[in-house]
Amino acid sequence: MSENPSKVLVPAAELRTFFAALLEKGGLSAEHARTTADVFVWAAQRGVDSHGIARVPAYLDLLAKGVANARPEMAIASTTPAAAVLDADRAPGPVALSAAADEAVRRARQTGTATVGVRRTVHTGAIGYYVSKIAEQGLIGIGFVAGMPNMAYTGVKGAAVATSPLAIAVPARDHAPLLLDMATATIALGRIRQAKASGTTLPEGAAATEDGTPTTDPDKAVLPLPLGGAKGSGMSLAFELLTSVLVGAPIFSAFHSDDPAGRKHRQNALLMALDPAAFGDADAFTTDVDTTLATLKNLPLADGADGVFYPGERSALVADERGARGIPVTPKLWRELTERAGQLGVPLPDAADRAL
Repeated sequence: MSENPSKVLVPAAELRTFFAALLEKGGLSAEHARTTADVFVWAAQRGVDSHGIARVPAYLDLLAKGVANARPEMAIASTTPAAAVLDADRAPGPVALSAAADEAVRRARQTGTATVGVRRTVHTGAIGYYVSKIAEQGLIGIGFVAGMPNMAYTGVKGAAVATSPLAIAVPARDHAPLLLDMATATIALGRIRQAKASGTTLPEGAAATEDGTPTTDPDKAVLPLPLGGAKGSGMSLAFELLTSVLVGAPIFSAFHSDDPAGRKHRQNALLMALDPAAFGDADAFTTDVDTTLATLKNLPLADGADGVFYPGERSALVADERGARGIPVTPKLWRELTERAGQLGVPLPDAADRAL
């Protein structure tokens, strides 16, 4: 697959260094800046552009406005070896969830399975990154996130629940890990904004007006509709219970209360790590994962299909290509990054002279 030639192509390593420098100037410590930049570049390299490069200016704004805490004092509380709660102190999501993933792996090595809840973070970023970190250690990673209501709920007028995501990463031996990374909405909010900008009609049953009326008109669309109707909205509510309520930081009920503080931006998360060795032979497990994935890919191809792919396979292929060719940045976004770099006194990557 070829990238749009009008875009700037920047090597992943250069982007990572550039973003880390911007975020450090924005107030993060050097370590937290590197961690956050890594999440953005991981998403961009896999083609998840909505959670990649485009998030850098937004995070700089979150830090400048004090919505995200640049110097958080995170703390872990635990009453049992297999579970813990990390209070993020409004740390950026990449900082808090990366720490939670590491903690889940450490505990799962000892207990077989471990769960770490994250309380009071700010915009988690690509949740697939954190479960992938767990899978890189040979463990199964599972994650849930709950955030501010921005999606319709079946039978409710207006915004009711969040487009809460779910991610599962399963390590394999010879294949790229299975990575299921999905929201509970039919389409992302970013897709609605893109359709509005381009004047493209939205799919049926994907979006709604402010009062919850389904629409295909991008100029009227405000809310994404839940995936599968009641199934998607039910999943979102369940994730709120599994994250926010479980860690003692409800978002849904506070948002719909009369307290203005209930609408202050925040997110909660839950990360789980499962060690295959606790269930049997870890080597046999990854071998059987490979066999399962190979079996899927060898099934008869449907008419008109261009292949059979398991979750995460195509994004892994994109990551390989972008790793070799560079990560594309649109001219508009490159100009914004250039402006931010000038304001913060950060040198541009070598790709700057290729900007159009």
